[in-house]
Amino acid sequence: MAQVELIMPKMGESIMEATILKWVKQVGDTVEEDETILEIATDKVDSEVPSPVDGVIQEILFQEDETIEIGKVIAIIGTEGEEAAPKASPSVKETAEAPAAQRTSNGVEQAAPQPEPAMVSADEPVERTDGNNRFYSPLVRTIAEKENISMGELEQVPGSGLQGRVTKKDILAYVENRTSQPASAPQAQPQETAAPKPPKAPAAQPAAPASPSGNVEIVEMDRMRRIIADHMVNSKRTSPHVTSFVEADVTKIVNWRNKVKKQFQESHGEKITFTPIFMEAVAKAIRDFPMINVTVDGNTIVRKKDVNIGMAAALPSGNLIVPVIKNADHLNLLGLTKQVNNLAARARANKLSADEIQGGTFTLTNVGTFGNVMGTPIINQPQVAILAVGAIRKKPAVVETEYGDLIAVRHMMFLSLSYDHRVVDGFLGGSFLRKVGDYLENFDDMQTV
Repeated sequence: MAQVELIMPKMGESIMEATILKWVKQVGDTVEEDETILEIATDKVDSEVPSPVDGVIQEILFQEDETIEIGKVIAIIGTEGEEAAPKASPSVKETAEAPAAQRTSNGVEQAAPQPEPAMVSADEPVERTDGNNRFYSPLVRTIAEKENISMGELEQVPGSGLQGRVTKKDILAYVENRTSQPASAPQAQPQETAAPKPPKAPAAQPAAPASPSGNVEIVEMDRMRRIIADHMVNSKRTSPHVTSFVEADVTKIVNWRNKVKKQFQESHGEKITFTPIFMEAVAKAIRDFPMINVTVDGNTIVRKKDVNIGMAAALPSGNLIVPVIKNADHLNLLGLTKQVNNLAARARANKLSADEIQGGTFTLTNVGTFGNVMGTPIINQPQVAILAVGAIRKKPAVVETEYGDLIAVRHMMFLSLSYDHRVVDGFLGGSFLRKVGDYLENFDDMQTV
């Protein structure tokens, strides 16, 4: 019987490790090619890892809740017949033709690891290095920053990963040990600066906030909520947020949609919602103001030529995820509708791939879905702006006509744009937002479906 090594797949450009959520198959179980063996999670998306071959699970090398670097062997599958290299897993995003499998001394075949990409997309967090060319993944750097671990101290953390890289497991173990004993001061710092503070009385450090009645429930954040929390704090720490507001008359859009939605579904098999109409307006406005479609890299501005719009989608768990519509400015209203409906449905079913939530250059969130009239959204890093659209409400408004100004009942909606004031000034942010409102107000309500 031949043996094939199942390796932890690469789930995205900046993702260097993944956590095992659940082993669907156990030792001794029979698996078919492309059948799910285990479920994994990264800091971007959950995914299933299928079997590359038909066979029997002979050995499981890591347990649930363990975090493993990509490229490491996580299980061994026994197969019938001649030894052959396993096919590429469908969950792996290939960037080049896979190298031939390598045979180890014990007769077990292993697919040769793919080389690291020489460049990563500018809209993805880039792995940073210190002066000794030691790599630190974005996740490790975020944990270090949250725990106030300086770069000098981070250099002293032993790494168990590839080429001595510090993994999530390493940094968390260091933090746990660090809380039980004071970390050694950097050599360049005088000894007296590390003088310990007088210990506090145990009563001054309660494990949880006191409640007069004691009628409380302690709920631990799930993995996704912890990731969201870290991203939100990091965004506020990174970007000085400014929010501008406009109110738009969307009566034409509401009346057009009410008129064509039945025919639209009969003709195209898709429900027409307001979201693709908003996206169309945003894509047009980005073309008018391309400096809203940028990221910041140190003291440089990276202008993105692709218009990839993310849409914040609520999950049944209450968490949020942001699937991305790539090249949204190249799609007509029907194309945007199909993309929006498809991504929203698969987001709710937890079927999105890692590639579908990466590469966004601008984000749209619909707070009106929850009945809110406006909001002040937090920027989705490393982007520099995010637009929130509020609930559409009937209101009395002044309408200019050839016979003079009239008071009429109109469908009105607030739009709010949060932007990074490091690179987006009030003129650019306000002009872009007004342009979106103008496109919505001037919607062609005579177009056919």
